[in-house]
Order: sequence, then C-alpha cells, then structure tokens
Amino acid sequence: MEHEEILHRCFRCGYCKLPGNYTDINCPSYLSFRFETYSPGGRMWLLRAWLDKKIPASDRFAEIMFSCATCGNCVEHCAFPEFRDRLLLAFIAGKEAFLDAGQVPGPVRDYLTKIQLHGNPYGKSVKKSAQWLDGLDVAVFFDQEYLFFADDVGTWDPRGQEIARSVVTLLQKAGISFGVITEALNSDGNDVKAIGETPLFEELAEKNIKVLNDKNVKKIITLSPHSFNALKNDYPALGGQYQVFHYTQVLAFAMQGLKFSGKEPEVKIAYHDPCYLGRHNTDYESARMMLRSVPGITLVEMDRNRKNALCCGGGGGNFFTDILSGGDDSSARVRVREAVDAGADILAAACPMCAVMLEDAVKAENLDDIIQVKEVSEIVNQRL
Repeated sequence: MEHEEILHRCFRCGYCKLPGNYTDINCPSYLSFRFETYSPGGRMWLLRAWLDKKIPASDRFAEIMFSCATCGNCVEHCAFPEFRDRLLLAFIAGKEAFLDAGQVPGPVRDYLTKIQLHGNPYGKSVKKSAQWLDGLDVAVFFDQEYLFFADDVGTWDPRGQEIARSVVTLLQKAGISFGVITEALNSDGNDVKAIGETPLFEELAEKNIKVLNDKNVKKIITLSPHSFNALKNDYPALGGQYQVFHYTQVLAFAMQGLKFSGKEPEVKIAYHDPCYLGRHNTDYESARMMLRSVPGITLVEMDRNRKNALCCGGGGGNFFTDILSGGDDSSARVRVREAVDAGADILAAACPMCAVMLEDAVKAENLDDIIQVKEVSEIVNQRL
C-alpha cells in the first residue's frame, strides 16, 4: 500500500480530530460514531495492523475506512509536519487496497457502479444533461472567456439544479463571458479519487480533458469546490492545463457594477467554509467578500470557521453513500446548531453538496422557523 511507511509514526495524540482550540470534535466520522477507530489516528493503527496481518479485513473495517469525509482537518491539525500532508493520501491508499481486495460497503459499490456505467452517480443519461438549463438563455461554449462546469450535483440533483441556475444568472448579471458544454462531460471525479478508485478517476478525467481540449477551453468556472479541486490540482498531470476558478473567486471582484434594491430586511449570515474550497485550497475570503458587498447583511462567525470549520459530512463520497448517516451527532446537524448559537438568520453555503446536507440537517433539527440555509449566489440574487 502506498504511504504505508508513515503508519507506524502516528502515536494517536488526538490533535487530528480536534479544531485549533481543542474544545470540540472536528472529525465527522469520529463525531458520528465516537469510537477511536473512526478517528484518523485509529485508522492509521488499523491499517498498520492489517498490513502486518494482525487483523483481517471485515465489513466493519471497510465501513471505518470509507466513512472518512476527506475534510482535511487531520492534515490541518496533525502535530507532525514530517508526514501530516500525507495523512489523507494514506487513507485514500487504504481505501484503494480495500477496493482491490473486494471489501467494499454496498453503498460505495453502488456509487462507483453508476459512475462507471453512466459517467455520473445519479445513473442518468448524458442526453438529459442540459435539463437544468431549461428556461435560461445560456450559450453553448464556443469562444467565450470561461466555460461554466456544473458538476454532478448541479446537473442532476433538483436542489443542485436550482443552485446552478442561480449562479449562472448571477454571472450573467455581472457581465461574465461564459458558455456551457452539454452531453459530453462526465463527473469531475474528485470524490471517486477520494474513495480510492484512482483508475476510474483517471478514466473520467481523461475523457473530460479530451472534450475540454477539443473545445479549446482555457478558463473554467466551477459550481462546486469539489470540481474546482479536481480540475485545478489533479487534471494538469493528465494533460488538462486550465485556469480554474470557483465561481465565488470570479464574482468577488465582478460585483461592483451590480445594483441592489435596498428593500430587503437586515439579516445576520454565518458562512460555512466548504472543505474543498477552504482547507484543501486555502480560500476563506472570496465568498465572504461577496456577502460583505451586499447591503443589509451582517456577517457573524461560528465558533469554528476558516481552517477550523466543521465539515458538513458530504465529502469523500459520503454525500452519495451516506455512510456517516444523519444521526443527532452528524456533523451537518451539529453545524446548524452552531450557526443558531452564533445568532445567524441564514447559514450560507458556497457548495451545492454543503447546501443540501445543511438543509436536510435544519429539517432534522426542526429549526425551519429559526434559520434558513441559502447558497451565496441566491442571497445576492434576492437582493439585486
């Protein structure tokens, strides 16, 4: 297994499952299950014992491995700079070893099968991939400055489609030159790689890169931080050399010409940092810049924010596999309670996965009358 030489160096100090103030639990899987084996340190020791043939592979062991949401909190807070950057890589390699051994939880197998057969985790025909654009006047990409990449959730999920429509509407209002490609692009593959299915990720990426290169795409705006991460950090090694931006990074500097109604009520908004925009790519400010530019909005911060933010629990494929479940201690439910404690009227998300996870958590917590979850572009559009 790749990176196995670092497994013995962890002695379970526990910093990896905590935020910077050491007062909360910041690892989504440990928060949900409260067994040390579900923590990053526990996984390190389990993998070492397995490779040393001291314990066998099992369904429970597989669940522990695939419950990792790849949020990156362990990388951020590990006490050992000599190997901290390789922690997630070791866990992903462990998942890959389990896949090779055929020891895979059913939901993970189903997720990967749908992507392998259809190019997306929803099992939908690529011929219907333009339905989210119905009613919008959005040009097919030809020679515009940017390609807009809608990702799986923005293309197929009903709530994700609403968010994608909101973002392209705001891009148009801001005068951004962009087009879309339909019926040709597969899943970006970010979460496929995070699950450990590297060959399938490379297959998806190479197909997408061929389409993008054939269309002479140079700049890409992504809806999802997951797509942003894959296209920016993983595609170049496979021949996909593009300038990649999350939509908040473009709009943060393109909103000066927008006019706001000034009729909307004053609101307090807490912004939830998506892991793949924040910890994985160190952008904590673009979405906040957008929100600060809107009259009537006061930003409040949750106790855990920026590099210490609590993950919604949807990363690493968990949005589709739901291995972490939605119990009382699920990170999404803890997160919305934290937003309420911060005095927020609205919990803002800049990721379609985060928005769906947090909206479900608000319903599960019966907090519909106290707090709303809205995507950042929706907040801005409402006040124009």
